Amino acid sequence: MHIHILGICGTFMGGIALLARQAGHEVSGSDLNVYPPMSTQLQEQGITLMEGYDPAHITQQKPDIVVVGNVMSRGKPVIEMMLNQGIPYSSGPQWLYEHVIRDKWVLAVSGTHGKTSTSSMLAWILEYAGMSPGFLIGGVPKNFGLSARMGETPFFVVEADEYDTAFFDKRSKFVHYHPRTLVMNNLEFDHADIFDDLAAIQKQFHHQVRTVPGEGLIISNAESPALDDVLDMGCWTPVEKMTYRKENALGWNVRNVNQDGSQFDVMMDDVYEGTLEWSYIGDHNINNALAAIAAARHAGVPVKVSLEALQKFEGIKRRLELRADVGGIRLYDDFAHHPTAIELTLQGLRGHVDKDRIWVLLEPRSNTMRMGVHKAQLPAALQLADNVCLYQPEDMDWELSDVVSKLHGKARLYHQVDAIVEDMKDHLQTGDHIVVMSNGGFGDIYTQLEAMLVERSQETV
Repeated sequence: MHIHILGICGTFMGGIALLARQAGHEVSGSDLNVYPPMSTQLQEQGITLMEGYDPAHITQQKPDIVVVGNVMSRGKPVIEMMLNQGIPYSSGPQWLYEHVIRDKWVLAVSGTHGKTSTSSMLAWILEYAGMSPGFLIGGVPKNFGLSARMGETPFFVVEADEYDTAFFDKRSKFVHYHPRTLVMNNLEFDHADIFDDLAAIQKQFHHQVRTVPGEGLIISNAESPALDDVLDMGCWTPVEKMTYRKENALGWNVRNVNQDGSQFDVMMDDVYEGTLEWSYIGDHNINNALAAIAAARHAGVPVKVSLEALQKFEGIKRRLELRADVGGIRLYDDFAHHPTAIELTLQGLRGHVDKDRIWVLLEPRSNTMRMGVHKAQLPAALQLADNVCLYQPEDMDWELSDVVSKLHGKARLYHQVDAIVEDMKDHLQTGDHIVVMSNGGFGDIYTQLEAMLVERSQETV
């Protein structure tokens, strides 16, 4: 079968392309932005990539089916041609279910935050336990070096995104996955471009709950009230709850957490299961690990084995990923773009670095952030930083100057990426930590920062 994918360089659709290629299909695809690392990963697998959405890409390739990413909409010439000519088409989630996971034991990880990290941890635990799972993850786990693979057993881990499926299917992606093991990590309002309010997202989460069999398992964060509301709508599956540092708590829990979250005890129904000492920090990673341990146990992995696996977990690209350490200044790349994720990331880093200075460079790139939905929460989320550099994109609906004023002198506003780098050069000092937060490319600021740090270190020799 020849499959052509529209929006192939997105993380999810790129994963679909890799799975299709591994299954033996011929794969081609189009995207507006064809660039590394996704383009390199796809081309190395023999996948043909084309820049833009020219209808000729499809008419010339003559695919058996077009898999349509949710970046596409009615009115685009390639979509109108596809519909007018009656070319068979599907969404990515629908294709994934029908051709890859229909007969699998699916372990799905959903939630506003932590999906990529938890999915990566879970896939690695199963791999470490010798279960060779398939997976499709919205990031690149370093233990695997790729975002998707078919696997060799019935187990398949999928990052279960609540974003909509396609222009012709406005349900959340995760409704298609039919998991036997479902993790619901947390739930807050997000994606204001497609959801009117939290209740609209909760409805989609309940659609997901409805697909889990009675002999399956749901793992839910008891400290996320919005998830309790989802379960109260109706649940036909056993539920294991996760709590945090609570005495005599039933379900999954942690105790004896050290200052930065790099060591803690795991409890189940108030019984000690083991201690995890690892290289990751922050309460958010503790919760992600707890969810992964719980899901893996449902698939047959003893907690002891999961703890051993997580000690060897290498992390995910762009999740507080150390990009450079030059002259005693450390540069991190982080995907956080929701106020809660920003705050949790900074809490973990602050606990780890103590009184060292933290710089945050933030590009508010997500649709929800650009609409200003979270602007009231942003100042509080950034409070743990010592210095904040806010980048104002030209097409944003609100002014970041409001956030600057509420951070009382620790923040500055910029309209040019290179101005941030130039301004920082003379104010950095040994021991500083620079965290670049963006779910996009941020004008390739990482390369500029690394070059500046090298130049600065040479000048101070």
